[in-house]
Amino acid sequence: MANLQDVAKAAKVSKTTVSRYLNGSLDLPEKTAAAINGAIKALNYVPNPHARRLSLGRSDTVALVVPDISTPFFATFVAAVEAEAVRRGLSLALHATLNRPDREMTYLDQIRQGHADGLIFITNHEGNSALAERINLAGPCIVVDEDVAEARVPKLFCDNESGGYLAARHLAEAGHRHVLFIGGVDQMISGARRYTGFVRGMRDVAGDAARIERSCGTYTFEAGRAAGRAFAARGADRPTAIFATSDELVIGLYEVLREAGLSVPRDVSVVGFDDVGPLHLFAPAVTAVRQPVRDLGKRALELLLDPRPEDTERLPQEELLPVTLIERDSVAPPIGQD
Repeated sequence: MANLQDVAKAAKVSKTTVSRYLNGSLDLPEKTAAAINGAIKALNYVPNPHARRLSLGRSDTVALVVPDISTPFFATFVAAVEAEAVRRGLSLALHATLNRPDREMTYLDQIRQGHADGLIFITNHEGNSALAERINLAGPCIVVDEDVAEARVPKLFCDNESGGYLAARHLAEAGHRHVLFIGGVDQMISGARRYTGFVRGMRDVAGDAARIERSCGTYTFEAGRAAGRAFAARGADRPTAIFATSDELVIGLYEVLREAGLSVPRDVSVVGFDDVGPLHLFAPAVTAVRQPVRDLGKRALELLLDPRPEDTERLPQEELLPVTLIERDSVAPPIGQD
């Protein structure tokens, strides 16, 4: 198979001349251009598009680092980024870290040394200065979904505080005063903001009568099961409503409540968060705060491809996408109230 050097030799020009001619950065006399075109045709030379893009200083590839691809949230996010990349004629290099800091560091080093035009980065644990430093060195980058506080890059989140507020108001307006908040920790932006909004929503409706308990933890099926087992083991003083702050938590919670013989919403009302998984297929269908995950993926790529601010010492402003409360059948007044 002919290569660039073969074409240059046949056309009696340098390899650099052929390369610059093919990438459009050099105007040649008609006779020289004809010689190169003739050599390409005679040798049946097919340019390497990857090498050509690199010669122009780009790869037309975007790197995406996510904690997982098996959960509904991250699978949907990846699909949305891929769809937008395809629409723009770009390739996507996907890296799943299993939410392990060591794998995050390894992938960030590989991306910095490689040829991606930009990076979309998501972690699902508390960030630190070492992770932020790697992100700051990775080139054009945007942090999505969870914050890495010292990263000097654009950041894109859903409006977690508003989501917590909507869930709380819905429960409080249904008559609930003793409620349980499941999921997240204050060291992560999602947990802290959802809880802040939830407390504010309960206080706005119920005032001092609001009694809020919190069970911190990861957004996983097992954490939902654990919270469900602890709830089922309690006596008469257990909360009348639960805000489970991810699809995985809701699924684990529902599984345990059913096994314990507790009925939703007769024995306890439930509101979820994410609404990316099949919560509408549950019995009863789950009321949930919906994150616009597809819009999040599309917007992440848009922001990544925008020109970066020249003043890199100033932290870019974060952007928030709105969330929506989807009312279904999992919330009812507590027993004894209309």
